Amino acid sequence: MSTNYTEKGYNKIMLKKEVGQRLKESRVAAGYTQKQVAEKMNVRQPYYARYESGVHELDYEKLVFLCKLFDVSSDYILGLEE
Repeated sequence: MSTNYTEKGYNKIMLKKEVGQRLKESRVAAGYTQKQVAEKMNVRQPYYARYESGVHELDYEKLVFLCKLFDVSSDYILGLEE
């Protein structure tokens, strides 16, 4: 079953920004800086910052890694639950 998110008022840019905001909130709540998270992901801080700003999309592997690191569900990060 295919879901048309555009019909439901979503667009890709809005979704990426929401995911980025939830990543930031989760990171701060877990007590990490962007630099610390970037080091754990083996990327540079500016690259990680692009996830939080909604420029880059997370792949599944990175999503799972960050959910475990921040101790949050993927449903929360993806905006499926509050």
